[in-house]
Amino acid sequence: MADLLYLAVVFFVIALILGILGVRGAGISMDIAKWLIIVFIILAVLSLLFGGSFHMAVLQLGIWN
Repeated sequence: MADLLYLAVVFFVIALILGILGVRGAGISMDIAKWLIIVFIILAVLSLLFGGSFHMAVLQLGIWN
């Protein structure tokens, strides 16, 4: 799950740099960062509720591998 947070930070930094440079596509990077953070929060809450068993089940299925 830390990879999602890392990617969100990367896209946020890209959006900041593009925004400073005045590029019009900066909003796309910000939207990607927003959705990655939302997915991270949802997975973190599910892991807390199910005691980490949800995260292990997802890894065993190979969805987030």
